[in-house]
Amino acid sequence: MKTISMILALAITAIAAAMPFDAFASGALVGVSWSNFQEERWKKDEGAIKEALRKAGARYISADAQGSNEKQLADVEALITKGAKALIILAQDANAVLPAVNRAKEAGIPVIAYDRLIEDPGVLYLTFDNVEVGRMQARAVFAVQPKGNYVLIKGSSTDPNADFLNGGQREVLKPAIDKGDIKIVGEQYTDGWAPEIAQKNMEQILTKNNNKVDAVVASNDGTAGGVVAALRAQNMVGIPLSGQDGDVAALNRIAKGEQTVSVWKDARELGGAAGTYAAKLADGAKPTDIAGVHPWSGGPKKIAIPSVFLKPVAVTKANLNIVIGAGWATKEQVCLGVAAAKAPPVCK
Repeated sequence: MKTISMILALAITAIAAAMPFDAFASGALVGVSWSNFQEERWKKDEGAIKEALRKAGARYISADAQGSNEKQLADVEALITKGAKALIILAQDANAVLPAVNRAKEAGIPVIAYDRLIEDPGVLYLTFDNVEVGRMQARAVFAVQPKGNYVLIKGSSTDPNADFLNGGQREVLKPAIDKGDIKIVGEQYTDGWAPEIAQKNMEQILTKNNNKVDAVVASNDGTAGGVVAALRAQNMVGIPLSGQDGDVAALNRIAKGEQTVSVWKDARELGGAAGTYAAKLADGAKPTDIAGVHPWSGGPKKIAIPSVFLKPVAVTKANLNIVIGAGWATKEQVCLGVAAAKAPPVCK
């Protein structure tokens, strides 16, 4: 009997270990559909979402589309089938995901468009002000390189954020472009925001311009990493370069002088808000019941969508202490391999 009891106990333990996070909690189930969970920052988002749901007494379940539109549609259907009462969707493609959103609406399941626009009036759009992020990127690069040949490495063409960012970047650079002080010698979207594609695009632009490039406005830290790889092959690392997300690797590049700025969007703040809002929606609240929600119609289709925009922070050598003080990254991570002679204040 003792042997049978032990086997049963081990079986129950194994089943429990295989269940989703907080699977035995009694609250509403919230499903999260990630577009591509391999990027560093999404793990921080997930941790914050889980913690907010835990505090709200809700449960978490997720799926990773791995960069596939088809898989994301199937993932959302599976999350609905498993009993999700609210969905948080990080869209791989803003238009391709719409059938999944419609399916959720038919089932009476509220949807949060997480950090990437899904242009449907029934969703709650939660993000940072991406036009302002683009402005911050361009301002930081322009401050150190007000003249010369510029390259714009944009995000994925299927993600509206790419154009929001580019709009903000061009808004800042336009006066200098109009004066002839700045010339855009290369501009390219980056499929899937993939660093290796950003690297390839940058290599082609460098070749086309005989390496006569003075600054690069890259739209996130992943694409900035690809740009740095291309620049390194030509011994050009150190020209002004932007990014965003506050990736640890990017913060280290800033400390080394390889990247000028990373616009930090604290994923813990965004994830925490998403988890809190999703729990409320799962319990029957309407988007308009949530504090700070306002209608916004700045998307390509000009559809009014209930939205919440959080404020980003531009991180440069001068204020790297912000991310360290906030516990986002450690001093050891930020200052790894930084030459003493060129070290920013936080690394001394």
